[in-house]
Amino acid sequence: MAIRTMGPSGQYETGLDAAGAALPELLAPAGGLDQMLAAIAAGADAIYAGLGDFNARVSAHGFTDDEFARGCAVAHAHGVRVYVTLNVFVFDDELSDAAALGAHALELGADALIVADAGLACALRAAIPGVEIHLSTQAGVHSEGAVRLAADELGVERVTTARELTVDEIASLCGTGVPIEVFCHGAICIGYSGACEFSALRRGRSAMRGDCTQPCRLAYDLVDEAGESVVAVEGDRLLCPRDYLGIAHLPELVAAGVASLKIEGRMKNPDYVFNVVRAWRHALDMLRDGTWDANAVPALERELGRSFNRGFTDAYLRGRSGAELMSFERAINQGVRVGRLVAVGHEEVAVELDAAVAAGDTLEIRFYPGVDARPDVPKRWPQVPCPVSAAAGERVVVHCKRKVDTGCEVYLIRSAGMLDQTAAVLERMRAEADAIAPVARAVEVLPFEDVAVDGGASTELVECAVPARMVFAWQLMDADPRGELDLSDAVVVLDEVCRTGDADRTRSLMQRAGRVVCRNLGQVVIARELGVTFDVAAPVFCANRTTLAWLRGLGAGRVYLPAELLGNDAERIAELTAEPGVLGPVDADHTELMVCEHCLLTAEGACATDAAQAGACCHDCMRRRQARYLVERDGTRLPVAIDARGRTRIFLT
Repeated sequence: MAIRTMGPSGQYETGLDAAGAALPELLAPAGGLDQMLAAIAAGADAIYAGLGDFNARVSAHGFTDDEFARGCAVAHAHGVRVYVTLNVFVFDDELSDAAALGAHALELGADALIVADAGLACALRAAIPGVEIHLSTQAGVHSEGAVRLAADELGVERVTTARELTVDEIASLCGTGVPIEVFCHGAICIGYSGACEFSALRRGRSAMRGDCTQPCRLAYDLVDEAGESVVAVEGDRLLCPRDYLGIAHLPELVAAGVASLKIEGRMKNPDYVFNVVRAWRHALDMLRDGTWDANAVPALERELGRSFNRGFTDAYLRGRSGAELMSFERAINQGVRVGRLVAVGHEEVAVELDAAVAAGDTLEIRFYPGVDARPDVPKRWPQVPCPVSAAAGERVVVHCKRKVDTGCEVYLIRSAGMLDQTAAVLERMRAEADAIAPVARAVEVLPFEDVAVDGGASTELVECAVPARMVFAWQLMDADPRGELDLSDAVVVLDEVCRTGDADRTRSLMQRAGRVVCRNLGQVVIARELGVTFDVAAPVFCANRTTLAWLRGLGAGRVYLPAELLGNDAERIAELTAEPGVLGPVDADHTELMVCEHCLLTAEGACATDAAQAGACCHDCMRRRQARYLVERDGTRLPVAIDARGRTRIFLT
């Protein structure tokens, strides 16, 4: 079978649905050879994987060169493309090694490279003629303008959008004509586009370098000025979102013109990859065959729930970001409901099933002790093995020593049947991989030196007067709600986010400000259109002089470095900081750890906007005008601010 090629609409040739719309590519994760083989067997159209040290999952299982080459050979034999992630931000002393790794990946069989760092994209394009580059979600593309800039100024062939976008926003990006890749399933970073400094500044390990400690999955309290907890929800995982599940929106995403549906999970096991890819393949095939029925969605969701999940949500796709997004109770596998307890005996319980189970499955009994429960009642939910296979409607007797009550829900959290199916598939695919000899590929690599950045604008810093005061746009939403303040003597630091709904306000601020600091590529586009003087700051992330030159080529004046670079990598960026116009963090007086679409105050209970009350909006919320602190387990209090759009900011001090 030939490798699928890109059609004129930007979609890879995976077929048409019953209405004649091009089906998107199904893009699967692979942390190692077994995961890659499982994805191929399950029906993936393409696979993305890390190779070497320059990827956002440095602790993924990884490949040897031989394993990756064999995996690519098997993939190509099945018409499946392979992309390699180089989606971290790199330092000057790493650019040549990263470019060499990209070339090596292509020699081993990769078809494209996924990149977040603009400087690395420039280096790859200079070193490898004709290389196909996809822009990572960590680049923070939220708007049509940002998509066009990425395609025109970086030459990327595809853009992966932020998870926070709605279906309508995704459709507008697809309308640019640039192939758009969207996440459809898997874990969510609560920080916008994964561009978060929480791990780097509190744990010394950078998410932007692929070494996140996942602080969003930890336990916290939320307290008022007096230190009293204000949490009203069950659970203490206040920053932990559920897993992303967009399968109910599949027809809408196809109609929008999405080029690729991306499944998260390079840290997941082969059985996860096999099951999730298989379910999504089935859904796409139903669309192709004209058999799609919305009534099939619950069965598909149930099948997907048999693999690791933190509960599922489609809130972002619907424009929601409140409590329904979150998994407050736990950050580990939630499984899928399979029945309830109907009888409790001595160390045995009877489960009435509403879904099939297999012998060897691990079941979890969800027991919630009442306020008057005995002190010796266990707080943890018991996990027990299922002794027999049984169908929906049947009863099974399960051994359980812990105290539980009838009526408790029972969940499947580990499927022995899925493990067995995956093992059988892998045995067959490994034999195929052993029988296929990788074909050596020649990749032309040009000598790498400092990359010359194309573009009409000068890459030199243009000195000009800097207004005396600095104000933040998110604070102006309250301080200047009608846009009446004179900002001509101010540097306005724009928000980290610039979605469609943010564009008009952003334009107004730019037209009134003496100078602006852009924090995403969409704002850079607007600033250039208006001809205003602009600087850039993270999440427009700059860690090397090639990125600096590219930003200067776009017209940027000063570049503000993120706090994590100066805190953890000062020696490596010494040459960068010595450049004229390169400054310290734009938020140095109040260091920001994270910004997210979710309103943390929903942990205090349902708010007016959650209840969809007529006319309710975050601007009028009284909760957010009160002091709030996120409290870590060691007692550290992190100030919290909620802006008038309901976005949360968490600060270091």
